[in-house]
Amino acid sequence: MFNKNEIEQQVAEFLLQIKAIKLQPDNPFTWASGWKSPIYCDNRITLSHPTIRTYIRQQLALIIQEEFGAVGCIAGVATAGIPQGALVAQELGLPFIYVRSKPKDHGTGSLIEGEVMPGKRIVVIEDLISTGKSSLQAVEALRSAGYEVAGLAAIFSYGFDVATENFKQAKCKFFTLSNYNALIKYAEQHQYISSDNADILRKWRSSPETWGQ
Repeated sequence: MFNKNEIEQQVAEFLLQIKAIKLQPDNPFTWASGWKSPIYCDNRITLSHPTIRTYIRQQLALIIQEEFGAVGCIAGVATAGIPQGALVAQELGLPFIYVRSKPKDHGTGSLIEGEVMPGKRIVVIEDLISTGKSSLQAVEALRSAGYEVAGLAAIFSYGFDVATENFKQAKCKFFTLSNYNALIKYAEQHQYISSDNADILRKWRSSPETWGQ
């Protein structure tokens, strides 16, 4: 049985330690959506650190076993979910496929890469959940291909209410190794940020679409 709080804090520590997550309340980032944000997350950096990469792989595999039971395949979401998903599939000894963001414009025009096996019970792997939109597009593609999607597991979530609602509407369970609340708690306790900046970061999460305007 995994210790949820312990894993959340350990993953938060790793992500801050290797600067996969950067916190800059005084010099915010601009996301592709146009949102101003005091946080930026790039979990691809974990792949360059074998100890952290191994821990994430093992904990994602454990979540799948504990929360989803027996599954027959693992799917990664392009692009950042592909390597994480392949590692998890290797850990569990399962087939692996991945879902493109759109069908390729040549050859077979595939949206799903790998051997498609309709009827298989599958878990989707993501690196990061923001609104959940791209993740759920992959879920729908897999359902349309005949898979039974047991749910989704990811490394980190911003914990937006819209994501929770989107997954609920899609009837898709999801679990993450760590999340925004756990990260801010760890960052404040271990002096990555001041208490004042922790308050700013909490306020951003409550209304990210208008923050900084």
